[in-house]
Formats: sequence, structure tokens, C-alpha cells
Amino acid sequence: MSALADRICLSGVDEIPLVADSLGAGRRGVVLLAHGAGQTRRAWAGTASRLAAEGWRAVALDLRGHGDSGWAADGNYRLERFAGDLARAGKALSTDTRRPHLVGASLGGLAGLMAETHVAPGVFASLTLVDITPRMEASGVERVLAFMADRLHEGFDSVEDASVAISTYLPHRTKGGDLTGLAKNLRLGADGRYRWHWDPRFIASVLESRNEHNIAEFEQRLGEIELPLHLIRGRMSELISEDNARAFLTAAPRARFTDIAGASHMVAGDRNDAFCEAVLAFLNEVAAS
Repeated sequence: MSALADRICLSGVDEIPLVADSLGAGRRGVVLLAHGAGQTRRAWAGTASRLAAEGWRAVALDLRGHGDSGWAADGNYRLERFAGDLARAGKALSTDTRRPHLVGASLGGLAGLMAETHVAPGVFASLTLVDITPRMEASGVERVLAFMADRLHEGFDSVEDASVAISTYLPHRTKGGDLTGLAKNLRLGADGRYRWHWDPRFIASVLESRNEHNIAEFEQRLGEIELPLHLIRGRMSELISEDNARAFLTAAPRARFTDIAGASHMVAGDRNDAFCEAVLAFLNEVAAS
């Protein structure tokens, strides 16, 4: 995130502290950015800078249990908690005349969708889902969870060691020499080892609750959503197949759809320029209407 960003603190469910970076004056409005599982607000650095340059105020949030935000005292990281956090953040960022737009990747998008369909309908001005729908490929989900669980407690010898793990997980990515950004997604333990910057209890909570939600009921509520809705898919996604995307668009026929070539599930990281263009085109369309 740019050095010009202001660090702010919001309050989630159970008053859990949620840390965010705010960038831009926001003459056009506010865009709340919610990252995916295992990431931090720093995943939005390029996107936030681009949004701010286009007149928006970008607020990149660390979800509960991630980055600098608080960890759940009870280890509860069910989807409803994340949805409640986003709803509270959305209300805190609202004014008498404007509500924030939400751009949510993976977990952040699914939590935003639950906020709109189950928790606090109408809290956002629009919702952009980044490579996430209620239907997901089981093999893709297992691959993501396996990566997150690998060396969960053991950690890494060094930042370079963690970089090798990421390169193995994302072989299509060009490996960069600067590991500064990666270092910010790790925490150095008292034992001198590096671990991901999120609560390891998150994995257990996900595994316990992953089958709690009825997909058919979720999709039925999609058709009732009145706010502008945008699905951005990475064409190489291991999580959201073409069939998953079609099922989503059938359930939400008014939704806009963008399929980004050369991008996997990590769309913003793989093709940030194309991703930002898609986000801005949608936001401009919503603003014009």
C-alpha cells in the first residue's frame, strides 16, 4: 500500500478490531476492498492506488484473523462472522447520501454476498465478486486449503523459503526478486521462523463449517438482489469453472460478467491492469446510472 495511505480502525462483530488502509480523497465515493482467505489488505496495493487515482477512496481491509486485524477469541471464523464484519464496516463508511461499493475476492466476496443476502441487505451500493460464486469446484477448494494448511504450524526458515512455496503453488506467476511485499504477509515468531499472517485456527473453522450453507437457497436469494452485481472470473481459475459462472448468471441474470484471460483464482495479482479496468468500468456504469 502507498505510504500516503491512512491507517484506520473499524469495529467488527463482537467489537473485534479491523485494521484498514484508506487511500484517496473519494470525491466519487468509497470502495471497500475485502481480500481472500490467507491474504491481507496489502494484496490490494495496486488496485487501491488505481482507484484513488480515478477519484475513489479505496479502503483495503484486513479481515478478522488476518493481517493486523484482531483474532477471534473463540476461534470462530464462520462465514456469517466475516459477513457481519463487512456489514458493520460498510455502515461505518456510509454517509447520509452514499454507501460504499464492495469489491471482494474469494472469501471477501462470498462474505459480501452473504452480507447482502442474509445479514444486512442494502448496506453496499454495489457488489463485485472476484472469482467466487456459491458453487465452487471441489478440487480447487481442496487445493487452496492444502496450500494454506501446508507447514501451518511448522512455518518457514526464511522469506525466501516461503517464496518457493508460493512459486510451487502458482507456477504460472513470474517470480520476482523483490520479496518486500511477501515479507509483509508473514510474521516472525519468537522461534525465528516465519508463518503466514493469519490465525491458524481459521483452517479448522473452515473445515468445520464448509458444508453449513445450502447452495440452492443461496442461489435463490441471488435473484432477489437489487443492487448492481458484477462477477469477475479468472479464465484459468481452479475454483470457478465456466459451469459455475453460468449457474451464477442464471441465478442472477442482471449481473455483469467479466472473464479475464491469463488469470487464475488470484485475479488481481495475475492481471491487475485488466482487473482494475473491469472494476472501474463497472463502477463508472453504476455511478452513471
